[in-house]
Amino acid sequence: MDNQRKNINFAQYANIMAMKEDINRLKVVLAEQKRTNKWLAEQLGKDPATVSKWCTNTAQPGLETLLDIARCLNVDVKDLLWSSQGR
Repeated sequence: MDNQRKNINFAQYANIMAMKEDINRLKVVLAEQKRTNKWLAEQLGKDPATVSKWCTNTAQPGLETLLDIARCLNVDVKDLLWSSQGR
């Protein structure tokens, strides 16, 4: 029974991860501008590990931080987010 329970939990976890959608486009915008996570972390005074989590959509920056990122990259804040329409 324990093995069956573990398999069900793993399957549920796999389904959740498969349904996860990226929220931000930070990695894309950084690549377009030939900038790195490390550069952005330095500009914002943030831990590079935190910026890495944002770039992989493992975590999301707060709204104020998102505005700071937009200013650093000289883009509209909307450019940092995937559209909720058509996805």
